[in-house]
Amino acid sequence: MRVRRTDDLGPTRRCNSPATGENGWMNELPRRAVSRTARLASLPLGFAGRTAVGLGKRVGGKPAELVAAELQARTAQQLFTVLGELKGGAMKFGQAMSVMEAALPEEMAAPYRATLTKLQEAAPPLPAATVHAVLAEELGPRWRSAKFQSFDDSPAAAASIGQVHRAVWRDGREVAVKIQYPGAGKALLSDLNQLARVARLAGGWIPGMDIKPITDELKSRMSEELDYNLEASNQRRFAKVFRDDPHFAVPEVLVNSEHVIVSEWMGGTPLSTIVAKGTPEQRNAASQRYMEFLLVGPARAGLLHADPHPGNFRLLEDGRLGVIDYGAVNRLPHGLPSAMGTLAAAALCGDAPALEAGLRSEGFIKPTMSLDAHALLDYLQPFIDPLMHEEFTFSRPWLRSVAAHVNDVRRPEFLVGMKLNLPPSYLLIHRVWLGGIGVLCQLNGTIPARDIVIEHMPGLKLHTLPPPLD
Repeated sequence: MRVRRTDDLGPTRRCNSPATGENGWMNELPRRAVSRTARLASLPLGFAGRTAVGLGKRVGGKPAELVAAELQARTAQQLFTVLGELKGGAMKFGQAMSVMEAALPEEMAAPYRATLTKLQEAAPPLPAATVHAVLAEELGPRWRSAKFQSFDDSPAAAASIGQVHRAVWRDGREVAVKIQYPGAGKALLSDLNQLARVARLAGGWIPGMDIKPITDELKSRMSEELDYNLEASNQRRFAKVFRDDPHFAVPEVLVNSEHVIVSEWMGGTPLSTIVAKGTPEQRNAASQRYMEFLLVGPARAGLLHADPHPGNFRLLEDGRLGVIDYGAVNRLPHGLPSAMGTLAAAALCGDAPALEAGLRSEGFIKPTMSLDAHALLDYLQPFIDPLMHEEFTFSRPWLRSVAAHVNDVRRPEFLVGMKLNLPPSYLLIHRVWLGGIGVLCQLNGTIPARDIVIEHMPGLKLHTLPPPLD
């Protein structure tokens, strides 16, 4: 990217200014493979070092509980510092883990919860000189006077591959200016090739999580998420179909380029804030609209919003759910697969043979794999339970019980899970619903999940279902 000199930016934006280093503002985002690899490698090494120090303290007479608490706090701090400052794929990896903290045992999750929440919405920002240089390149040398009435140099939010600034557009509208970090593409590639280095650390506090499918999926979608023109097109599609909707709000895009998107400002209370300190009424309202949106989006827009973490959703004062960030989507021109309704109906009706046949037809069970249909139904029963009641409270204890059920090697159904396959066409759908359930359990809301799914799951209303249990 070439840096243009402009009157707007002043002397601080020289390519060799002290704020940006002798190699220029392009190096503001750490992206050289060797340096980023070293930072990521520091995670397991740091964990090992802290464990050794902790052992020494215990030998010296310090209580085991206090030593463990110190280790957890320091590990959490290092996680946020390294994953947050590196941004790119490292930051995305942390965000992917953050939505599933509700599945962890409380004694394991508690020390990390605040740190993971930070990864959902915040990262160390770029300096103003770097931001000005990007805007001059993308929007023209007189970007400030020609485009905006005012522009706040302090970012309102900073995340994995870009940060957002608040501004006032030339027509007086409040806007969000999303700016991609210089070098984000190379950083993302480097991170996704190196994230296996934190596998041992992640395995220590998220039992059973396999990092490889997460990094493989991120790789496959990386080029799309880096293309802000494509993201703007996705957002315009959602904004069109949800314009004037009584339940959902999508900000309109005003202008976009390869590395900048300017769209209407979306206020409201982020779901991450409601997770931390929301009222019961806020939790219930946010949970219902959130679940509805995951189902309604594909049906109306032909697109599935594929980044379900709480920082991308806001509860507005009028009760609508505001939705932002459309870099990651799954193209579903015909909506969610119609087979999902058939599979849900078979599970709710307890029809094990039909459930097995449907899963085989969709590729969840390979033709060469044999399994017991009733054991399959027993294995999936905890996932079906929210749809068997008039209302259901998604909670951390419930999700922990599900995780314990599917990971219990003593249960005969455990072997069923080992035999199931994930078809490529369901990869992002699976990711969104897994992450979505994690967010719902963080919100701890009580909602009519059964009615929501029956109303919006394709084809489900065509089946005769048993009445709810209560």
